[in-house]
Amino acid sequence: MRPRGTRANSVPTIARHGRLRAVGPASTILKFIAGAVSVAVVSSLLVAGYAVWDIANSIKPGVHLIGETIGPPPDIGAIEGGVNMLLVGSDSGEGDPAYGHRGEHLNDVTILLHISEDHTNATVVSFPRDLFVPIPSCPKENGKGNWGAQASNKINVALTYGGLACVVKTVSDLTGVDIPFAAKIEFNGVIEMSNAIGGVTVCVATPIHDGQIGLNLDAGMQTLQGWDALMFLRSRYGVNGGTDIARISNQQVFMSALVRQVKAKETLSDPIKVYGLAKAAVDNMQVSNSLRNPLTIASIAMAMKDIPPEHIQLIQYPSHFGSSEGRGGVLPTVDAANALFAAIKSDFPVAVTGGTGPGAKVDPNASATPAPTVPPLDNVVQLPGAITGQSSDQTTCSKGQSYKH
Repeated sequence: MRPRGTRANSVPTIARHGRLRAVGPASTILKFIAGAVSVAVVSSLLVAGYAVWDIANSIKPGVHLIGETIGPPPDIGAIEGGVNMLLVGSDSGEGDPAYGHRGEHLNDVTILLHISEDHTNATVVSFPRDLFVPIPSCPKENGKGNWGAQASNKINVALTYGGLACVVKTVSDLTGVDIPFAAKIEFNGVIEMSNAIGGVTVCVATPIHDGQIGLNLDAGMQTLQGWDALMFLRSRYGVNGGTDIARISNQQVFMSALVRQVKAKETLSDPIKVYGLAKAAVDNMQVSNSLRNPLTIASIAMAMKDIPPEHIQLIQYPSHFGSSEGRGGVLPTVDAANALFAAIKSDFPVAVTGGTGPGAKVDPNASATPAPTVPPLDNVVQLPGAITGQSSDQTTCSKGQSYKH
């Protein structure tokens, strides 16, 4: 019997992406220094060289994605063309016994990032962990055969069956989007990355009291880092309605605040903070082979660096409450999902019309919308009202509730 969670073929996109060949840390350092030598003094080169060496040697062995091919690394600078990357948050507690150990490793968070070909906009799609989807046949992580396909199961069991590669295959088959890049981060990664930037300040409209995970936040502006940041992102029963869908809109409050904070404080221009973020990530992250070269990670970050918050859309995969094979959860809202991914595959920017979702609300104290500071995008697709989310420049607040475990 295959474990059960408690909780088609891919259609190529218009987006292009760099292909990698295996490159050793020494080669990577030389390329980095060669690109910097004309503008940096000797002491800066030594620091930069050590940072790249340290991060390169921290990257864990990569994961081979199903159907993946490896080509040359990108040049220094922003990656050419568009990017599709899957980001997976594991709730296994792997690497730290303080979090306990599960019989299954579930993908607690599953997010698809699409960066447009011209690097003017990005779409970030969050998938409910209780979403019933087909699970394809995936190779077992021990290399001994394959798991059989399932007609319907919760999306968060894909990590249990075939690791990161199986989650990528599941999402790719569901959406029709080719996904060449992927990364899985553990609990410690969220904690250390939030610490590296000094915390994220979020708006809490009504108090959050989640007795299941021990999170208690008063109403008002709260700066979250470390354990509190992780618990805020994980909280389900402390958020209005206590549902998986409300949980995602609460996470989008955090993500939008993070984007605005990074932009406002020019975090990506601060070498110490960038190094801290990168080090925290690679120490707690498993990546696809396509991301093992630090130059590739840097080139994707460069593609995101100049996208303004108003052109970064945080979208919740459209779904509705239902059941499959007698088990409760959420089901895809197919027509709305088709409209969303048709836009992504055509590389069109999107806009939300369906509001923020039940776990969030627009900040009533936010200042009136200022005049646009960046040129508007062309060919923006207005998404169906069944799709909720927000743009990253929109100030929203979490809607909490009390839950006693």
